[in-house]
Amino acid sequence: MAEFPSKAKVVIIGLGGIVGASIAHHLVERGWDDIVGIDKSGIPTDIGSTAHASDFCYTTSHDYLSVWTTQYSIDFYEKMGHYARIGGLEVARTGDDLWMEEIKRKLTSAKAFGTRAHYVSPAEIKEKFPLIEEDQVQGGMFDPDAGLVIPRSQTVAGKLVDAAEKAGKLKVFGNTPATSLIVENGRIKGVVTHRGTIMADHVIVCAGIWGRLIAEMVGEDLPVMPVDHPLTFFGPFNEFAGTGKEIGYPLLRDQGNSAYMRDTGDPNTTEGGQIEWGYYETDNPRLCHPRDILEKHEARLSPSQRDLDMEQILTPLERAMELTPILGELGYNEGHSFNGLLQVSAAGGPSCGESQKVRGLWYCVAIWVKDGPAYGKLIADWMTDGRTEVDHNSIDYSRFYPHQLTEDFIEGRTREAAQKIYFPAVHPREPYATGRGAKKSPFYEREKELGGYFMELGGWERAHGYAANDHLLEKYANQVPVRENEWDKRHFWRVSNAEHLAMSEDCGIVNLSHFHMVDIEGPDHVELLEWLCAAKIGGDANIGKGIYTHFLDEEGMVRADFTVFRLSDRCRLVNGADAGPRDFHYMKRAAEDRGLDVTITDVSEKFITIGIWGPNARETLKKVVADPSGLDIENFAFAAIKPIEIAGKPVTAFRISYVGEQGWELHMKYEDGLAVWDALRATGVMAFGVETYANSRRMEKSLRLQNGDLLTQYNLIEADLARPKVKEADFRGKAKHLEYKARHHQPAMLCTLVMTDNTDASGVKRYPVGSMPVIDPDTGKTLVDELGRISYTTSVAYGPTIGKNIALAYLPWDYCEVGRKLTVNYFNEDFPVEVAAVGYKPLYDPENLKPRT
Repeated sequence: MAEFPSKAKVVIIGLGGIVGASIAHHLVERGWDDIVGIDKSGIPTDIGSTAHASDFCYTTSHDYLSVWTTQYSIDFYEKMGHYARIGGLEVARTGDDLWMEEIKRKLTSAKAFGTRAHYVSPAEIKEKFPLIEEDQVQGGMFDPDAGLVIPRSQTVAGKLVDAAEKAGKLKVFGNTPATSLIVENGRIKGVVTHRGTIMADHVIVCAGIWGRLIAEMVGEDLPVMPVDHPLTFFGPFNEFAGTGKEIGYPLLRDQGNSAYMRDTGDPNTTEGGQIEWGYYETDNPRLCHPRDILEKHEARLSPSQRDLDMEQILTPLERAMELTPILGELGYNEGHSFNGLLQVSAAGGPSCGESQKVRGLWYCVAIWVKDGPAYGKLIADWMTDGRTEVDHNSIDYSRFYPHQLTEDFIEGRTREAAQKIYFPAVHPREPYATGRGAKKSPFYEREKELGGYFMELGGWERAHGYAANDHLLEKYANQVPVRENEWDKRHFWRVSNAEHLAMSEDCGIVNLSHFHMVDIEGPDHVELLEWLCAAKIGGDANIGKGIYTHFLDEEGMVRADFTVFRLSDRCRLVNGADAGPRDFHYMKRAAEDRGLDVTITDVSEKFITIGIWGPNARETLKKVVADPSGLDIENFAFAAIKPIEIAGKPVTAFRISYVGEQGWELHMKYEDGLAVWDALRATGVMAFGVETYANSRRMEKSLRLQNGDLLTQYNLIEADLARPKVKEADFRGKAKHLEYKARHHQPAMLCTLVMTDNTDASGVKRYPVGSMPVIDPDTGKTLVDELGRISYTTSVAYGPTIGKNIALAYLPWDYCEVGRKLTVNYFNEDFPVEVAAVGYKPLYDPENLKPRT
């Protein structure tokens, strides 16, 4: 073993697993050297999850990033000679129509995100997997690219480490746990071990199920939790004796039973001659805080392998035997069966990126084997370039609020996540049951009295509609459809569409307390935002204005959107609840890196916002303000910010609209909010839900949503949000932005589509939720632009004013033509759509009081 180093550029904690090894490999590939890897186990690991992982990979998922990471990882394993592309089945049992619907939805996602999964009949399932009882299934899905990492991901990790070590770029030290981290002035400085201390510029934590213990060393937590995963083995199974295969039949997922199975191939191979059956507990998942994980000398098997209680699996195993009777015919290998600890996330995905508190400290946790190499690439690119090939917002550790990193919150949400690993099918709008009520507006009780239908975002309880407005359904019955399909109407309240129409006919107020707000002040506050923002922030002419703008990354792609309030002594950045924390930390890092004298403060819980919009918004607001004439058009220009007074309370009014209709955002101190709400309600104005604001009216106006329609895969011009003139001052991404602007045309444009017929094969009108592929009806293929970016809907909602389903999607330039006929696929059924607008163009223009169809 090499002499223990005293310093390094990078220390990887948890090198022995597939994630740590992949990060080391990709850092070397990106030109990094002087890397030290340590692990509390041997290298490759003999105690971590990689040591016992099932190692199978399916490409199917309902989000693009997950599909991308799996596809990249599969190709990576295959190039190393460590992948059997054997294929994978997923079946719906006879009588389980709900799961058959979920398979149809997965087939839609497969087309949307570029996989080759397709429908298979019971006979085809039987042909591919002879162990199944054909009459027990009604159909399924086959993913030809699914398969198994062979002989083991543990072996792959070892090879990656060996190669980096032989290249002289990596030094390796097994059985060397980190005992503490050294932090000075908010930056990582080193790692302490029993062998000595390594001073380092960067430290990457990919310690898997022990990751939270490392984060705890700097006063942070990670929103993940290890959970038992029952793994059982049956045998002997000699079907593939003499073949040398590590696996003979395709993988089989029986997700309606929250289970999967596979054969382990030739008895003479590493783990051969058995059937592996795995289960994810849906009723009582056994969580295990990392502090309770046994040490190696204490564990019967391994710290990440706990004893299995047969009672855990008895009922689902009996069901499994109905589907595949061979499990009852073979012997149960009790000694080989165990509970394998794996990570579940409180946030629906991995937690990666730089620490919120410590610069140079990076996390990469809650990664499964199927995604390991891709996360190695993402972290290496992120550290090298400050960006990744695909938008990483959904995994960025910076996205978490403080309340989401408390132990009680993490335990509640991870328990829910563990129950849903395989079953039941999770709706795109599925709310969490735990961790609710963290943040409430000052008029929350008033909203409860109105019968608010609450959902949560960033901890804030938001009413999507109000039962008190149910009487509007009679008035607008002909314009508000009844959604017959349960999936389409789940977590949707029909009254929201009636509120939409009533607001556009008169006016209404909406609770926008969820806005994230940050104050940027100090001598260099304008300089910082001028560098980060694509729009001009500086200049006296901008004082007293709200400036809608964007952060771009170094490649000129859209990183964030928000409004900057240019006040006399500071700037206030008003952002969405989901993007706010991420952008807050990003600005702080940028200011530090540029040596700017600024103070950046999260003031989100000190201020709240009420929106008032509609053709009568001005006259309604005049009834409660101290100076009604100040609201006149000549006195209050669009995008202006002015102080007004309501009910004796100071209010900052911003004339803007996210719903198309005229009106204002009203910003005030939290403690003044109730008085302002009550004064507005006393005029008789209707309260409407955030469904109208964030979805239906936004879509009729063709307005874009950050982290949905605005992604770092696309530039500002493709989103059709670029200003006609590029400001003179330099800003991040400017050079690339100018390069894109000089193109004759963009590779793709964000277009608005309308569904021209939403009747399915059963005669039921459909109202889609989630992502759908955009397909050329002549070829039947999902559209792909010249840069290889696939077309799928980024937003979708029903627009009651125009009476049609509306979707946004990036289309290749050749398809960007108003009137172009295309199709989308929903639950594996095609529906016709038409391109209604290329770029930004509203389908409903309140100025003309008529819809454009």
